[in-house]
Amino acid sequence: MDYFLSVQAFVRIVQTGSFVKASALMDIHPNAITKLIQSLEMHLRVKLLNRTTRSVKLTADGAVYYERMVVLLDQWLEAESDLAVAQADPRGRLRIDMGSTMASLLVIPALPQFHARYPGVQLDIGASDRPVDLMSDNVDCVIRGGKLEDSSLVARRLGALPFVTCATPAYLAAHAPVEHPSQLEDGHTLVRYFFANAGRQNAIAFCRGDERIVVRGRYVVSVNDSNAHLAAALAGLGVIQTMTFMAQPHIDSGALVPILQDWTTEPNVVSVVYMPNRHLSTRARTFVNWLVEFFRDHPHTVA
Repeated sequence: MDYFLSVQAFVRIVQTGSFVKASALMDIHPNAITKLIQSLEMHLRVKLLNRTTRSVKLTADGAVYYERMVVLLDQWLEAESDLAVAQADPRGRLRIDMGSTMASLLVIPALPQFHARYPGVQLDIGASDRPVDLMSDNVDCVIRGGKLEDSSLVARRLGALPFVTCATPAYLAAHAPVEHPSQLEDGHTLVRYFFANAGRQNAIAFCRGDERIVVRGRYVVSVNDSNAHLAAALAGLGVIQTMTFMAQPHIDSGALVPILQDWTTEPNVVSVVYMPNRHLSTRARTFVNWLVEFFRDHPHTVA
């Protein structure tokens, strides 16, 4: 029996909740992963998992065994990774998740720089605005903007991304001039963003000195994806408040025009997040450190 591979299979099944997902993660056949668990249970002389056609659940003995072995497995993999780093060559697969626009407009265009330094690191990137569960989705780390809902997670701040309020020239020509945020409440249309997990509308807020205004306004389109949010504004469906890095190319081309520039909005704080009980591999720490450097030097990031 390959004891290390059997333990790794057991841990990945628990983390993914599925024999099939674990086999895909480890790149081995599902029948092979079943045999590994059977061999492990025979070796330990206990049943670790209760498996049905719909779910996989830990037994009481399995839960105790998992708590011990997940730590040892991380340490084992970390030791192997450290040896590679000692040779300036981190290797292995890293699963990360981030918003779709952050992926397509910020991080992915810069990845050639990362891979030039660390060619042995494979990145599996989940790019969507939906929230993920780091444990069940077996994600190493997540890049997220805004306030973190789960205070139990470890978050490292990367920087903050400023906002801009804008609309198309055609929209602005067809509507009354906007000199104060309150004017957006009457006679104007907004493009709103709502959070997929809660359906909650994102507030459109403005600050100037001690004055703070939250605009509710009227909308004809509300979306839960940042790319669709921008597309709706470019289609002339209303005024949008979005992050500057997204709008800037369209502002430069004249497709969008900034308004209310003497009013500010709190920038969107961006953090890299991971589980507190998950020992970050060296390749993960390498990627996180690269992210810190990348956001620090990016022209649209503020401290």
